Amino acid sequence: MDALAQDFSDTWLIVPCFNEGQVIREVLEHARETFPNIVAVNDGSKDNSAAEIHAAGAHLVNHPVNLGQGAAIQTGVEYARSQPGAKYFVTFDADGQHQVKDVIRMVGRLREEPFDIIVGTRFGRPRAEDDQVPWIKRVVLKTVVFLSPRTRRLGLTDAHNGLRAFNKKVADEMNIRMNGMSHASEIVGMIDNNKWRVAEEPVDILYTEYSMSKGQSLINGVNILADGIVARRL
Repeated sequence: MDALAQDFSDTWLIVPCFNEGQVIREVLEHARETFPNIVAVNDGSKDNSAAEIHAAGAHLVNHPVNLGQGAAIQTGVEYARSQPGAKYFVTFDADGQHQVKDVIRMVGRLREEPFDIIVGTRFGRPRAEDDQVPWIKRVVLKTVVFLSPRTRRLGLTDAHNGLRAFNKKVADEMNIRMNGMSHASEIVGMIDNNKWRVAEEPVDILYTEYSMSKGQSLINGVNILADGIVARRL
């Protein structure tokens, strides 16, 4: 079915945001062309992110101080799951890496297939010549999976992919306590402990010059590897 013909009024995008004022308005406006319900959590940004979120027409929730992505996602989930008619929920990055076309497919699978949560993966297709995943990122992400027996047991290949779609059952049971990078492994633990039915969906991640400067640094890779150590204990 054409995306324009679909009704996504029962779907909420949850967008954690920290100092994304340069791009957040464009990201939200584009997403709202398909998904009218978006809550963006301004996680203590020092720039104009809050004003840009408001201008884009999204629901705005402010953290007075920066608490980390895990906390921002949990705040967004709590806000979205309280809204009348909310059935499906999607965590969606603020920097323009995630694609609306992928969200459409993921929500469609939740409607039609017996899954509670669909997790995006950068590794679900044969590697193409134009694959944008930086080699250091690829090594780090595969190392994290190797370090986590639980992730492998669930059949997940990209546990740090922030694009996730899930149903109301998952939203009601989600309780992220790890505020920083470790929330990704915590979500994997919740999938396992709560017996949520999980599948992966191959997605395209758009690595722009802006997103690379924001999230692909060496220290970010170190943080993800540290999360892998946490995952091994979960």
